Amino acid sequence: MLKRLSVIGVLVLLALAVLPVLSPVSFSSPAYSATVSGIVIRGNQRVENETILSYMQIGVGNQFDSEAIDESIKVLFQTGLFRDVAIDRSGSQLVVTVVENPLISVVNFEGNSEIDDETLAKEVEVRERMIFTKARVASDNRRIIALYQKQGFYNVTVVPKMIRLPENRINLVFEVNEGGKTYVKQINFEGNNSFSDGDLRDVISTKKRNWLLFFLRNTTYDSDRLQYDKELLRRFYLKNGFADVQIVDASAQYSGSEEGGFVLNFSVEEGPRYTVADVAVNIGDANLEPKKLTRVVRTGVGDTYDASKVDSSVEKLTLEASNQGFVFAQVEPKVDRNPEKGSLNITYDIREGPRTYVERIDIVGNDRTLDTVIRRELQLYEGDAYNRTLVERARRRLTALDYFSSVEFKEEPGSAPDKVVLVVEVVEKSTGQISFSIGYSTVETVIGSVSLSERNLFGRGLQAKIDTSLSFKKQSVNFSITEPYFMGKPISLGLDIFANASDNKAASSYNSKQLGGAIRTGFRLDEYSSLGLKYLIAARDVSGIDATESSPMILSQEGKSLKSAVTAVYTYDDLDNPVKPARGLRAQLETEIAGLGGDAQYAAVEAHAWYFIPFFDEKVVLKIEGNAGHIQSLGNDIPLQDLYFKGADTFRGFARSGIGPMQMGNDDELDSIGGQTYAIGTVEVNFPVGLPEEWGIEGAVFSDFGTVFGTEADDVPKGLAPCNAGSGSKDCDVFDSMNLRASVGAGIIWTSPFGPLRLSASYPVLKEKTDQTEYFQFSIGTRF
Repeated sequence: MLKRLSVIGVLVLLALAVLPVLSPVSFSSPAYSATVSGIVIRGNQRVENETILSYMQIGVGNQFDSEAIDESIKVLFQTGLFRDVAIDRSGSQLVVTVVENPLISVVNFEGNSEIDDETLAKEVEVRERMIFTKARVASDNRRIIALYQKQGFYNVTVVPKMIRLPENRINLVFEVNEGGKTYVKQINFEGNNSFSDGDLRDVISTKKRNWLLFFLRNTTYDSDRLQYDKELLRRFYLKNGFADVQIVDASAQYSGSEEGGFVLNFSVEEGPRYTVADVAVNIGDANLEPKKLTRVVRTGVGDTYDASKVDSSVEKLTLEASNQGFVFAQVEPKVDRNPEKGSLNITYDIREGPRTYVERIDIVGNDRTLDTVIRRELQLYEGDAYNRTLVERARRRLTALDYFSSVEFKEEPGSAPDKVVLVVEVVEKSTGQISFSIGYSTVETVIGSVSLSERNLFGRGLQAKIDTSLSFKKQSVNFSITEPYFMGKPISLGLDIFANASDNKAASSYNSKQLGGAIRTGFRLDEYSSLGLKYLIAARDVSGIDATESSPMILSQEGKSLKSAVTAVYTYDDLDNPVKPARGLRAQLETEIAGLGGDAQYAAVEAHAWYFIPFFDEKVVLKIEGNAGHIQSLGNDIPLQDLYFKGADTFRGFARSGIGPMQMGNDDELDSIGGQTYAIGTVEVNFPVGLPEEWGIEGAVFSDFGTVFGTEADDVPKGLAPCNAGSGSKDCDVFDSMNLRASVGAGIIWTSPFGPLRLSASYPVLKEKTDQTEYFQFSIGTRF
């Protein structure tokens, strides 16, 4: 046995010794070459060979390398072009076998009703004629689900399906099962010892679903809104004296059932409630007037601490210091707390901050409004010293445009320490408005009107409006357009065209028609005041007069006439908000002279003023309004259309043309003949009615008071038959009284989903026997 093993071992050693010297032709066939001699590609239909070769990490002439082959497979997969990739060795060649991903022909959505196809198509990344990849479709699937959940559909399911077509193409369909909205069914608070759950529910924006109040918004869960609610709670506590408050947690739990919903939980650590013990303004070495600075501070000794008033005081102190020439003022509030006593001291330190200049102004958020429209209102330019007063004025001007729901100015570091980039962030809102109104009058019965306006036409700041009103007694059509910056200059230019017809027989025994136009221009005098000029020409016709019924004043006005007049209007306006003002004054002085050609010859002056005073943190607003005017003949009789007819919306509680001089007609009925002088005042208070603020409902109480008087009706023109001539009466009785009229009323204002709605009732408490009344008015409008 041992001998056999020895023989076998010798033979093996002999073979190993001879192998290296054998002919290489016998073992060096191409199948075992270490160099790649060629690359063969199989399975590709649309992708060119050259494209695939460009992604290979190994090429002809390279040594066979398993790591390079693996990397090539990885790179080819990453292109998204292929569903499968394999690389095999065949002799000295590499064989690359690919299975291409299909080409998407159409992307469709099925089962979606709450979100339309266009919105979903914008959300997904896949498009027609794009290569299909599982990763991209899975990502889009998650995007669709997130979009639905953002709108409260947490039971939504989305299933992507492929419909295979010839030539390796597919139709991609996202099948959506929306599953119904998931609402917030409960909101809980923990640690709130000073405020009830109901108080805090009114603070946050998310609301519990209530079937009786179906129009409530924000009744679905939104994670971003939950964080916003957390911040709202913190601000509420800081506003009410809790300087150390912490909102420890804000979480949401979902029941998961079809009938279930979200339960929101807020955990609060209130801390002590503080009262302001002392307030001081420290100006240091600055050359400022302390009394003027102290006047703008909103925090007072003995007040409950309010962080929002501290922020407001900082802003107002900064602006006041800037107004006094301290352009680079920096205000730092220091709050020293005494938790044991529940008191704190506030010191506003004013010092000169770093001198900074505006390097660049960036505008974001204006998808529709042109940059030039915004920049021309800033009146702040690159290279200017950064001045908070100018920034605040720019903010006010942009807000006054009423193009944006919010206007924010933010500072970002510039290219150097003394430079700042000013970012103007705007959120655009609807600037078009279509409104419908309907009212009831004891004279005109049902009154309706439609108005269509656009304040930012084509995003260029053009203002256009067309409105029409229709009732059993009056019809009118008006069109106007205004370019606020004509030829790029801060001078406005406008055009008006109007036509109206009135059946005044019930009130004044005549019909009237008017067709005309006007051209307007205007410019600013300073930050708060402006001057406007207008030329008007109109052809007018008074007709439909029955000599057996009408009064002499009306008879004297029959026929056609031409009016040519110029008007100048001075306006002062420092309102904080042009749409819903809470503080400030707006006043106008208007003069008109008619007689530059035409038949009308008179001079008129009118004054208007609106003053707003806020109370209770601007939740209650007092409006004081005054209007007065006088018109004086310069030759001919003053036309009826130019006299003052007041009532309805200009004097609530009275019908249109319901107060002022009256004259008895031949039919023993009174005709309203208009007054030459009027003075009307209004006191109105708008206030919350105890409902959540997001409902948009508020109340109003008001009183209108004033008078309309003055007439030349006693001067009956010659040739006119006197009233009741057959009875021997010399002329008609004229009723003209300066006595005060007054009315009181109340109303409800609802910012509804359909537009602003107002319902008011008023009652005259002081009136003359000849006055005509109107008790109710209703109007509704919407924006687009």
